[in-house]
Amino acid sequence: MKKLLTSLLLLTMGYAQAQSADSLAKPKPEAKKWFETFAIRGYVQARYNRLLETNPDLTCEQCDRSWGRNGGISLRRVRIIFYGQLHERVYFYLQPDFASTPSGSTSLQFAQLRDAYLDLGLDKASQFRIRVGQSKVPFGFENMQSSQNRLPLDRNDALNSALSNERDLGAFLYWAPTSVRQRFSQLVKDGLKGSGDYGIVGLGVFNGQTANRPELNNQRHVVARITYPLAIGGQVLEPALQAYTGEYVVGKDQLSNGVKHRPDLRYPDQRAAATLVLYPQPFGIQTEYNVGRGPEFNSATDSIETQRLHGGYVLLNYRVRYQQQQFYPFLRMQYYNGGKKHERDTRSYHVREAELGVEWQPVPSFELVTMYTLSSRRFEDFQKPDNRQRGGLLRLQAQLNF
Repeated sequence: MKKLLTSLLLLTMGYAQAQSADSLAKPKPEAKKWFETFAIRGYVQARYNRLLETNPDLTCEQCDRSWGRNGGISLRRVRIIFYGQLHERVYFYLQPDFASTPSGSTSLQFAQLRDAYLDLGLDKASQFRIRVGQSKVPFGFENMQSSQNRLPLDRNDALNSALSNERDLGAFLYWAPTSVRQRFSQLVKDGLKGSGDYGIVGLGVFNGQTANRPELNNQRHVVARITYPLAIGGQVLEPALQAYTGEYVVGKDQLSNGVKHRPDLRYPDQRAAATLVLYPQPFGIQTEYNVGRGPEFNSATDSIETQRLHGGYVLLNYRVRYQQQQFYPFLRMQYYNGGKKHERDTRSYHVREAELGVEWQPVPSFELVTMYTLSSRRFEDFQKPDNRQRGGLLRLQAQLNF
């Protein structure tokens, strides 16, 4: 019996030593360092806007500054995006643009910050999350849709006039169940031109002076948005409502000498919009309309006044897949009557425009867009109080994705 117990003890000790040696031979994997938790991607857009041009005085400052007279081949965007999940509840996103051109500058390709924010998950699945920093304001589907995915070369005047570069400094609360967050992500990955994940419900406060400009008063803008991507058979339909309110301060650098304005340069800035999107499977429709009020130049009084604004667009598109290639023919018609608060003298606009084009993706890393634009634009400020331009032009864009 004693010999048996001794043998069992020796066997047990030998097994323990073997296990210990095995654990030393196979150390536990170390946790990833922070610089191993993020990725890099980006895109580059090169354009030429002057083919078949009928009026070199037809321009659009917010759309593309290489429109019109003396415009040539240009780099519209050069974006490199750094993003990653640093912790299960902490996500970051950093996006500079290396093709910015400051107003009045004769030099091109300045670097300027577009996005710099963090998402803090309030629960383990980050169904509730707070976004803090400079990011897109949740107002308008096309505003939030990346230019990398959008079909028309520029955003529509009606909703994009709300926010220069679509962004501002602020804090936003987003909520969506995990299944819906995955659907938002899949709509982009599947090539259906989604807007990205901004939650079913979005609430936030932001400065209101638009991106890369300092705050000029002590009041924040407030924004709210609700949307839901409905899966109906093989289609996805997404309706949305959104609105914001605040007070905009016209910067002194925006004013012409002699233009009349309020002594404090403060004007109400309020909008509400409705959105309806049918994703292209294969036929798609995208439409938005907004109403509101804000500062706008009045050529009859040479003054910046609070005026009503309204406008929207309808986009019809179609998705065709041939082997590994994809084609997206599209037609967009837009209308806008109102001011653009971030332009000189809060320039007054009346826009009617139709765009017919096609996007061709022979491979995922390259896209080519050909688009013909017919436009009628009245855009007036103190220096040009009677400025109406009509014309057409064929526009080309090559895009590299990486």
